[in-house]
Amino acid sequence: MSGHSKWSTIKHKKAATDAKRGKIFTRYIREITIAARAGGEDPDANPRLRAAISAAKGVNMPKDNIERAIARGAGGDDGANIEEIRYEGYGQAGVAILVDAMTDNRNRTVSDVRSAFNKGGGNMGESGCVAWMFHQKGQLMFDRLNYNEDAIMEIAMEAGAEDIQDKADEGYIEVLTDLAGFPSVCEAFETAGVEAQVAEITWIPENTIDVEGETAEKLLALIERLEDLDDVQNVYTNLNISEEEMARING
Repeated sequence: MSGHSKWSTIKHKKAATDAKRGKIFTRYIREITIAARAGGEDPDANPRLRAAISAAKGVNMPKDNIERAIARGAGGDDGANIEEIRYEGYGQAGVAILVDAMTDNRNRTVSDVRSAFNKGGGNMGESGCVAWMFHQKGQLMFDRLNYNEDAIMEIAMEAGAEDIQDKADEGYIEVLTDLAGFPSVCEAFETAGVEAQVAEITWIPENTIDVEGETAEKLLALIERLEDLDDVQNVYTNLNISEEEMARING
């Protein structure tokens, strides 16, 4: 799972940059609206909504924005015509890519995603072509500057988490849960007053593909091209790039 974890680090560092451009706010507003519409406006009874709110707070979204998004979803007005779509494909070196989107215009979105794959040197595939390589999990990430592994592990294990890993070189502690256990694990940390930087439902690859050099640079460019599409919410991959290679690419 190290490859996924490193990609998570890349993704969430990029999310901070996106927030400055305002794009990440739009994505979280859509997710909150859809989550409230699907599961109700009470975060305590709606783990997806609770995760979305936590993620929105993590990028400093104003409370008023969050509350308005919940109200829209619960009221069934704005966002009622938005649908969730998943696209799948491959990048260079056979790297698998899952793309989750929310859209009010399916034709526009599929055209944009296909174009991004093509321009980035990848190939958009049929539904199911890569999804079998991933498992859906709950993921929480805690800043190592604020918490130590023993404290996180004690809470996580008592709450029934599946896995805890100290990513010392990447600056965080990761907790993974199954989907059913995600709400109770989130609640356990909230009750203990331990705040996660990230709390979300994610896709974990069974295996990762190590990539470096020009191929790594092209893959990162492809993924960024996909993430920059307005309708795209998240991109998941089994790409693994070493810390040394990332440092080289980032100059």
